[in-house]
Amino acid sequence: MFKKILIANRGEIALRIIRSCKEMGIKTVAVYSTADKDSLHVRFADEAVCIGPAQSSESYLNMPRIIAAAEITNADAIHPGYGFLSENAKFSKICEENGIKFIGASPKMINAMGDKASAKATMIKAGVPCVPGSPGLLKDLADAKKVAKKIGYPVMMKATAGGGGKGMRVLWKEEELEEAWESARKEAKAAFGNDGMYMEKFIEEPRHIEIQIAGDGKKACHLSERDCSIQRRHQKLVEETPSPFMTAKLRKEMGEAAIKGAMAIKYEGVGTIEFLVDKHRNFYFMEMNTRIQVEHTITEEVIDYDLVKEQIKIAAGEKISGKNYTPNMHSIQCRINAEDPYRNFAPCPGKITSYHSPGGHGIRIDTHVYSGYTIPPNYDSMIGKLITVAQTREEAITKMERALDEYIIEGVKTTIPFHQKLMKDENFRKGNYNTKFLEDFKMD
Repeated sequence: MFKKILIANRGEIALRIIRSCKEMGIKTVAVYSTADKDSLHVRFADEAVCIGPAQSSESYLNMPRIIAAAEITNADAIHPGYGFLSENAKFSKICEENGIKFIGASPKMINAMGDKASAKATMIKAGVPCVPGSPGLLKDLADAKKVAKKIGYPVMMKATAGGGGKGMRVLWKEEELEEAWESARKEAKAAFGNDGMYMEKFIEEPRHIEIQIAGDGKKACHLSERDCSIQRRHQKLVEETPSPFMTAKLRKEMGEAAIKGAMAIKYEGVGTIEFLVDKHRNFYFMEMNTRIQVEHTITEEVIDYDLVKEQIKIAAGEKISGKNYTPNMHSIQCRINAEDPYRNFAPCPGKITSYHSPGGHGIRIDTHVYSGYTIPPNYDSMIGKLITVAQTREEAITKMERALDEYIIEGVKTTIPFHQKLMKDENFRKGNYNTKFLEDFKMD
């Protein structure tokens, strides 16, 4: 087992990793930017090293400085958390070359899953369902018609160099194709200088459901699912497990598919296989995350399983149990962001003048902030995660309502009012939601 782990991250996830390390008897090293000198992860680590100014490129993304910090403190492993360098193949390789264990995926695994085309090819070969579509770029209008007929309407035409919805069209019947083909290509050419197009099956009323997996290279198991469909601009705001949309049959099928995907690359570590699930409960591979997820907390709560400890054990060469889990409780996580939900979720950095966290049975808070703490403007606006766990979904929601009412953060605007309104929403309470849910959700 490792003697000392450097945490190459900040905020609540750094503090979360420190807690598991302490329980395992492992010394910890925090790295921090000048903007984070007063963060709790710096206070609670055994050692702390300043690695640069506030800009991420000069601190949390600066590989030479992080490696130097590990060397001067004699750390034998680095835990990258999520974000920053957690899925960076180059950093994983540099750790390897310097004799420091990277607690995450190998460079080969990161590269295999980081590129969407190679990831999809790997999953198809492994027998994991993927969104049907064109094998490559569409040659011409005739090719587009042929592909659309083969995969079946509705279809989505996308610009290969796309982003921000440019060059994207949803088509419900063949009569719409010719006009969409011309307009989408013109739009893509103007926006990106590239009019290349490809086509995929359009997933109706999609839900974003991910399967938590763990693997040791020889075997893999799944730790059930998380529903991450409540999101805006592809940013998750609320996650829950089990999914209210899930059936025993679907869980079994998705779990087996996730294990196939993990074993296809002989995966070592914890990670997630992410799927889109349509309204007919057909599921399709979307991507794989080769790291711990922000929302790992709710899985831990329903199956009593420390995922960070599991990461560390696998990295140290221990074998997984190989047991698949089915949750017998319900857990919900609300991301508490320093954002103003009444002003289109505009970031609100600044000083917290008053802070009171909720408590009681079945309440968990992962945060690095406190009264008097100044939230820097340089990083992601998430300042904490509020998690409830109960016997049923209804009880977990009721508990969340009570906890949100108790949660006081003054001095900055937060997403607490948004979550309070969401928990009272009739459709959310019934589990009737998908990834488009927040498009029509109004705060006023």
